[in-house]
Amino acid sequence: MLNFNAPPLKNTTAEPVWKVLIYDRFGQDIISPLLSVKELRDMGITLHLLLHSDRDPIPDVPAVYFVMPTEENIDRICQDLRNQLYESYYLNFISAISRSKLEDIASAALAANAVSQVTKVFDQYLNFITLEDDMFILCHQNKELISYHAINRADIQDTDMEAIMDTIVDSLFCFFVTLGAVPIIRCPRGNAAEMVAVVNTVELESNLRDARNSLFTGDNMAAGQFSFQRPLFVLADRNVDMATPLHHTWTYQALIHDVLDFHLNRVMMEEGAGAEPSPAGARPKKKSRKSYDLTAADKFWQKHKGSPFPEVAESVQEELDTYRAQEDEVKRLKSIMGLEGEDEGAISMLSDNTAKLTSAVSSLPELLEKKRLIDLHTNVATAVLDHIKSRKLDVYFEYEEKLMSKSTLDKSLLDIISDPDAGTPEDKMRLFLIYYITAQQAPSESDLEQYKKALLDAGCDLSPLNYIKQWKLFSRVMNTGSQFVMEGVKNLVLKQHVSKMVSLAIEQKVTCGSSKPNKPQNIKTHCGGNYIEYQNLVDYTKSKQGKKVVYGCSELFNAAQFIKQLSQLGQK
Repeated sequence: MLNFNAPPLKNTTAEPVWKVLIYDRFGQDIISPLLSVKELRDMGITLHLLLHSDRDPIPDVPAVYFVMPTEENIDRICQDLRNQLYESYYLNFISAISRSKLEDIASAALAANAVSQVTKVFDQYLNFITLEDDMFILCHQNKELISYHAINRADIQDTDMEAIMDTIVDSLFCFFVTLGAVPIIRCPRGNAAEMVAVVNTVELESNLRDARNSLFTGDNMAAGQFSFQRPLFVLADRNVDMATPLHHTWTYQALIHDVLDFHLNRVMMEEGAGAEPSPAGARPKKKSRKSYDLTAADKFWQKHKGSPFPEVAESVQEELDTYRAQEDEVKRLKSIMGLEGEDEGAISMLSDNTAKLTSAVSSLPELLEKKRLIDLHTNVATAVLDHIKSRKLDVYFEYEEKLMSKSTLDKSLLDIISDPDAGTPEDKMRLFLIYYITAQQAPSESDLEQYKKALLDAGCDLSPLNYIKQWKLFSRVMNTGSQFVMEGVKNLVLKQHVSKMVSLAIEQKVTCGSSKPNKPQNIKTHCGGNYIEYQNLVDYTKSKQGKKVVYGCSELFNAAQFIKQLSQLGQK
């Protein structure tokens, strides 16, 4: 797409064609986890601008647009054509554009005498966000429209549910078009997952029947990596496991998502600008916000994102010690080059030509990049450790593990809830909800009242509990008639719940009225998700040679965001 919808030429020294990239918020979310500013520049993108920002004309440069085909966006594109902003226009729509909107663009181009400048119009079918090689989410902008709260609120109308289903199905359809494969779909009966599965099946079958325009036949299949074998798509409703999203976790990536501000592979942190006391009468200094991108290019991140946090802390220290041993070498190299006082960011951009001045120079940018990554993970890991220590998250993690695996408890639940030094009110509510969800027998009314009093005394809002009580009652009724749940899934409220569900589907112990896959190479699981489930699936895949598992979810929430949704649902 960034090469004007033509395959990029490999192993060429020719400069790319310079161009501008115009995207909306949806397009920005899709691109930002995949490509850095430097990578965009290498592809010839000199400017990347939001569609609805104030943009000056650049009449001698082509523009690549990457936007959703909304009424508002189409109007702005038509305005750009009238204002003759660019030399030529390559219009790429994230989802398929309707014929009527296409006609609106054609009319505007005709009126602006710019028909020849609209060079290409493409439906890209990219309405999903890829966070990892094996993980995707359906959306980040407007995610509240397809959230757990939106689907499960008591006053939802049929028209609202249809709109939610259409949004989810459009994204899933785009995912399978990009994958180049028609899946075998499996899901539990009688909930939102089945509704999505049915609509998705209709959409896929409709496209397959249109032989001339099918996206899964002929030349279009060339993009598919798994066209020789249909992948198994396991579609799950969040209600099948409510404990895991509330669980205090212990792996690096999941912890960052739980306790820090982490979205689309970028973590935002406050820097300690307010550490020094302000002079008397002066305003306190504002804390600055710093962002860190955790990407595939970061080898430490790739190696340790799924590791238990103590291992990560140890590895950060080892990397730091190794670098300190090389620090004298860095100082020596700077001295040779006369760069003692230079900014490290500028030094890291040294070109290969400069490096030829001395054999020592070539290792300097590499050492400085290593130091940047060590500093990054030292800052992030320190921030995570502060949360662990101040909230006693290790105590919560161990206790919840025992609750979820039905192990013997060494401490009273009431003691933890009543301990003023153990965690925030939200931590205490998360722990109690996991106890309530996983308990094979609900606590007696008198015990429940005692727990509720302790929670209120600890400053907890009981709204989430109100909803979970309704959910547990309703799920008991529903599970009685659900073959999917009855066959091995009902009691799997463990940390590896989703992995076991996928395993059952592979072994064909779950049924939902679809044909059985023949040794599926590729399995998809999809639900309102979290990094705990993603990591469990990554670990599961390592034990299954020849299997590739991709984890997807409608929205990616941490426990605080999930609690907030439960609270909204439970308010009386």
